[in-house]
Amino acid sequence: MEMGQGIKPLLPGSTIGILGGGQLGRMIILEGKKMGYRFVTLDPLDDCPGSQVADRHITAGYDDLEAARLLAESSDLITYEFENVDDAVVKVLEKDAFLPQGGELLRITRHRVREKRALEAAGVPVAPYRAVQSREELLSGSEALGFPCVLKTATGGYDGKGQWVFQSMAEAEAFTQLEPGREYVLEQWVPFDKEISVIAARSIMGEVAIFPPAWNIHRKQILHQSIVPAPVESGILRHAEDLARQVAEGLNVRGLIAVEMFLLHDGSLLVNELAPRPHNSGHYTLDACAVSQFEQQIRALSGLPLGSPKLLTLAVMVNILGEDVDRVRARMTDFPPQVKVHWYGKRESRPGRKMGHLTVLGESTEEALATVCRLELMEPTTRRGVETIR
Repeated sequence: MEMGQGIKPLLPGSTIGILGGGQLGRMIILEGKKMGYRFVTLDPLDDCPGSQVADRHITAGYDDLEAARLLAESSDLITYEFENVDDAVVKVLEKDAFLPQGGELLRITRHRVREKRALEAAGVPVAPYRAVQSREELLSGSEALGFPCVLKTATGGYDGKGQWVFQSMAEAEAFTQLEPGREYVLEQWVPFDKEISVIAARSIMGEVAIFPPAWNIHRKQILHQSIVPAPVESGILRHAEDLARQVAEGLNVRGLIAVEMFLLHDGSLLVNELAPRPHNSGHYTLDACAVSQFEQQIRALSGLPLGSPKLLTLAVMVNILGEDVDRVRARMTDFPPQVKVHWYGKRESRPGRKMGHLTVLGESTEEALATVCRLELMEPTTRRGVETIR
């Protein structure tokens, strides 16, 4: 499909199918319903966050071809909310439905080695790496990259899962968890100053819009908070936005692409990972931008003009995990007006599970972070963020 050629915009009243019924799908639906669209979701759980707000829900596995065909028959356009979609299902949807994002970007971004090679081909800087499929490749790669280095599964794994850090050759030699036939990527450890992410949108008409970069702080390898705009020099912000645009255009993105980057001590940027969908670090756009990342996804895929990604107010987004739920609920009656809370409708709460998020707005980043600290919504170890930006 050529960008913008012979494509008619999909207007409100049409039905959008979503492969996946998690919180990202839920927020796409809530934004899309305000625009006049109808939604059908496909997810293995019958009471998932997306199904609670969709017009119709198909309860089926992500590898169920008949369910995929039913989704295709029920939808004028199909999108997805996560990368690990079965290849056979993608082929069915490409053949029987309008899947503007296509399957190629999924194939690239769900495999870390393919992703890095695609980024290199687009002229985007990445950390030195080696593809690994055997013990010999692990050891030779470790010697070439030096220590520390990080081994990751090429597919699967998120929030720190499927990752191992080696501090020495002895640790690499002692590693026994390589699975026969499985692919991995070994990356040189990058001594970064901050982790930054940028959400870029590219419509099926070829229009591109870039949201302001966010500084991401993790807790136990899970995103804890995003500070927007990232507290860095204006030249670095522009460079981060330019890299995101380069990724979106170089990889022929349709829809959204989240570009995660390392900011090094010398001010340079390396792209770390991609996500071809709305992203946790872009949730701040719901309350702080002229258009949210979720509405922008719909605009981009339906062929409507993209909305303005302009930041209307400074913001700090904080994830609410299972272990945070009781504390946040107990404090909600004390929240000041500049705090916006979003719950995802998940019934089961467990440690590490994302149950919701809140956005703290402020006249300054210091003010928003001070509000977060005052409400005791972050661990003491992460409060250093306030001092870092002063």
